[in-house]
Amino acid sequence: MNTLNLLRRGLLILLASLPLVATAAPTAHDVVKSTTDELIGDLKANKAGYQQNPQSFYDTLERILGPVVDSAGISRSIMTVKYSRRASDEQLKRFEDNFKRSLMQFYGNALLEYDNQSIRVLPAKAEGADRASVGMEVRDSKGTVYPVSYTMVQLDGQWKLRNVIINGINVGKLFRDQFADSMQRNGNDLDRTIDGWAEVVAKAKDSAEGQQASGQ
Repeated sequence: MNTLNLLRRGLLILLASLPLVATAAPTAHDVVKSTTDELIGDLKANKAGYQQNPQSFYDTLERILGPVVDSAGISRSIMTVKYSRRASDEQLKRFEDNFKRSLMQFYGNALLEYDNQSIRVLPAKAEGADRASVGMEVRDSKGTVYPVSYTMVQLDGQWKLRNVIINGINVGKLFRDQFADSMQRNGNDLDRTIDGWAEVVAKAKDSAEGQQASGQ
């Protein structure tokens, strides 16, 4: 084979390999960093409009966060095996939809208070072959640092969010406790608890704010 043919063959091999390099699956850190950057960039550009119309911000959160949140896994974790094993497929799906909607509102209301704080995403820490935690530091205008930790799981080759701990508040555990409490108050009526999930999240938000206040 002459030199020209060797060069051509080498070039073809190189070009064929480029898509594989370009589409390499992002790491857990990459997912958190890129999602955070996109979210904060959008919020800075549209904050005034979002404050007037929070629903439009929730819709934006769904567009940006939705693809990287393991909503099925989180909702089952909140419901726990105790209740999920006797739930129908329809009930599980309805709760997942209600959970996603409430999560966007819970997270969105906090983000609307964002005021150009400094955000630093830390390197991921492996917690097994398909699990990792990604820390983030949010520094306010007074220099106070608020730690955030995202639990990420790898599903079908893609890293997705399974839980978040914000300044010591474990959101997954908080929601689980509120769900169990709601089931007790509703006489173990799963439908009533699912349909009233927005009220449960409102109480979870109050509980979180109370924990934050007591910790200050």
